[in-house]
Amino acid sequence: MNSSQIKHFNYVFTGSGLASLMTVYKMVLSGRFADQSILLLDENQKKTNDRTWCFWAKEDTVWDSIISKKWDVALFANEDFKRDLDLTPYQYNQIRGIDFYNFVFEAISKESNITFLKEKVTDINELETHVFVGTEENRYTCDYLFNSIYTKAFFERQTKYPVLQQHFVGWFVKTEEEIFNPEQATFMDFSVEQRGNTRFMYVLPTSKTEALIEYTLFSEKLLLKEEYENEIQLYLKKLGADKFEILEKEQGSIPMTSHPFWKKNTKRVLNIGTAGGWTKGSTGYTFRNSDKKSSELVEFLHSSTSLSMTTFHKKNRFWFYDLLLLNILYRHNELGSGIFSSLFRKGNTKLIFKFLDEETSLFEDAKVILKCPKMPFIKALFRVLFK
Repeated sequence: MNSSQIKHFNYVFTGSGLASLMTVYKMVLSGRFADQSILLLDENQKKTNDRTWCFWAKEDTVWDSIISKKWDVALFANEDFKRDLDLTPYQYNQIRGIDFYNFVFEAISKESNITFLKEKVTDINELETHVFVGTEENRYTCDYLFNSIYTKAFFERQTKYPVLQQHFVGWFVKTEEEIFNPEQATFMDFSVEQRGNTRFMYVLPTSKTEALIEYTLFSEKLLLKEEYENEIQLYLKKLGADKFEILEKEQGSIPMTSHPFWKKNTKRVLNIGTAGGWTKGSTGYTFRNSDKKSSELVEFLHSSTSLSMTTFHKKNRFWFYDLLLLNILYRHNELGSGIFSSLFRKGNTKLIFKFLDEETSLFEDAKVILKCPKMPFIKALFRVLFK
């Protein structure tokens, strides 16, 4: 193929996951990019319900029309105590993956300047005046490229920054008995056996007989699939479900790290989503963080006169807080239940959510952090400072 046949775009997105689709959708909403050509490349057409996203919010969002369930109350529990968390003024929201994909693709399919191609990216090469993108079928060039393809091996090979996984298996179940409270989500239930890890159950009930139940770990190593599923069965039995039907299954593994992803950004290439560190390192929450980052990115693209992608990221103190927690959990994974329990046992739920959204003042940070056990964080602080 000669250069005259290589199609040029203003923006190319390699990977069409959450971060890419959020950003492109908001580019459309802004009305500022109608004269810019945009290409999305992904080997997956996003036609299946492959995941469930949850996020808290206190204002309306652009995603409200596809929220399948909202909760005003959540449960936190461990083997010693249970606490009902009043989430006001926040609500905890659930969005099914397929609803999100359909919503965004329907919107962008009406835009003549946006192209989606089912092609696997094989090569990205930045030149002085443009970026070259190769797929198994074609070649393209663009002014700027947004990459959300996460190279797992690269981040797991490095040893400077701990990498944990938020890994889980979830079952959507329908029980014969009415055992769920559809008005209350179970945020974290640490009453399950910890086995030297940070392990909890996460329950999102949609009716008295239907719920998504996920067995979740914050740890380094994944389990065999039957280990997750055995724990879900035990938990259902404990809740009183003698008979149930599995409607759907999902599983996933989300990296939890404070690795400085932004150092790989260049003048014309910006890493976004998990590949760009958009996942909240200390919790693995992705939707809320990506929602904020994608809005910031659209504003950045519109308002910057001379674009260099190296200037998009701004490191803040919350990155350091996440680094400390991950340092603790990497070395002493069994401490997770105690740390999260100390936070939620008496902590102000509204303030904790505000802190996790990285919107607190330094004074408010202290009020949250001082609820946690002191010694592990002091030791982690010294390890990080003198490493």
